[in-house]
Amino acid sequence: MMSSPILVVEDEQDLASTCARLLERERWRVVTVGTRAAALAALAGDPRPALAIVDRYLPDGDGLDVLVAGRAAGVPVIVVTAYAPGRTRGLSLEGGATAFLSKPFSTRQLLGVVRGILGEAPIALRSTS
Repeated sequence: MMSSPILVVEDEQDLASTCARLLERERWRVVTVGTRAAALAALAGDPRPALAIVDRYLPDGDGLDVLVAGRAAGVPVIVVTAYAPGRTRGLSLEGGATAFLSKPFSTRQLLGVVRGILGEAPIALRSTS
């Protein structure tokens, strides 16, 4: 198990809790926050997160600000959104996001992307042939 947590930045409490449960079931440590300010503080803290999963739209600002801070800290960032996913995907990837997920995303999608970034076999991309 890694010592640095996965940071989940999501203002929808049900989704944040679901993501945390899924990731913890895989034996990852998880920290959840619901605001841009809390995410920026977590990225500046010790230990730094191993990975950040960031909602594009937060109640106190833009999730892309968290992306910029994450990249500056050397933390891979997955951006998620339910709004304007095509536009947000482009902005996110141009801004240095490691991956992008449109809401709603499946358990398989989330775990596949996280495993791929953290160096485990990505189940969502594994060939069945």
